[in-house]
Amino acid sequence: MIEIRELNKTFRLKSGDVEAVRDVSLTIDDGVIYGVIGSSGAGKSTLVRCLNLLETPDSGSIQIEGVGEIVFRNGKPYLNGKGMSAREQNNMRRGIGMIFQHFNLLDRCTVFENVAYPLQHTGRSRKQIEQRVSELLALVGLEDKTDVYPSQLSGGQKQRVAIARALAAEPRILLSDEATSALDPEATEAILSLLQAVNRQLGVTIVLITHEMAVIKSIADRVAVMENGRVVEEGTVYDVFADPQKEITRKFVSTSSLLGKLDKLLEENAELVRVKPGEMLVRLMFQKDCVGEHLLTTAARKYGFDLNIILANSEYLHGNPVGGMAGIISGERENVDKGLAFLRQNHVSAEVIRDGGTDAAAHAESVSVS
Repeated sequence: MIEIRELNKTFRLKSGDVEAVRDVSLTIDDGVIYGVIGSSGAGKSTLVRCLNLLETPDSGSIQIEGVGEIVFRNGKPYLNGKGMSAREQNNMRRGIGMIFQHFNLLDRCTVFENVAYPLQHTGRSRKQIEQRVSELLALVGLEDKTDVYPSQLSGGQKQRVAIARALAAEPRILLSDEATSALDPEATEAILSLLQAVNRQLGVTIVLITHEMAVIKSIADRVAVMENGRVVEEGTVYDVFADPQKEITRKFVSTSSLLGKLDKLLEENAELVRVKPGEMLVRLMFQKDCVGEHLLTTAARKYGFDLNIILANSEYLHGNPVGGMAGIISGERENVDKGLAFLRQNHVSAEVIRDGGTDAAAHAESVSVS
């Protein structure tokens, strides 16, 4: 388990101070894939680099099972009440592997030599190193690339080598900092599947840093959303995706859903999303408790309103259904209000985007009952 408490990191620059990580507290259970998502500059990469002390936090604490509690005071680490030596820091890092966006392979070394590199000076014999490297290359599907150089590999293959190297010293934690950002969609899917296999077969805890909600949705168990150095939302991937609470989270969710096209239509003030007096443009999100319950049909019949569906999306996350739609509701206001109240009482999240053709920014509201 990793427990982060009130972690802070500020960079002192000539142009001014940059608070990269601000009062972050998180608990990451053993054996999970934990996603951290945020836009560029949100602080997610700085946070993950604090976990293996590539960046030293100014204050706060990190507790890692098998290591102990590391407390930071004035930018210095203290382990179990004593100043943390360079040797202790290196020992801690051996239990934490890390992969990067641009692979960071040694160009003049073969695939075998790259993977074997972390095993140097560890007391292992040549035979033990060869056996370990062979195991890892089999795991990542590169058994036939032992004597090949990085320049001869594709981007996806290079990242596989990087993953094998990061696992060489048998870490219990693997940090992935935008590991798929430089890959094409096919290679991205393959690397995510590999990370999922590593997690399941080896029991390695993976902390996954990304700016893409589709990556989080694909393999993560839980997710923290960062903005301006702070964690603004946290929960299971299903809960965060099905019922996002913050505007930044809703933006990320929309990028991996067909409903994301609604924002583009609103920006363009497309005719499809224009409403007349007596109409409402709404976004409805259905969660596992209400999917398949015919609630929309029931509400429309019971309260006498019409719904013209503009966009709709449904899928399964972690074995549970989640869906949503955007449409224009018309009817008598009292009946429409009662109908929406009925939906909310039955765990449908409803967001009124436009009301009677008025300005969306002035009249947008969001109501969710769970």
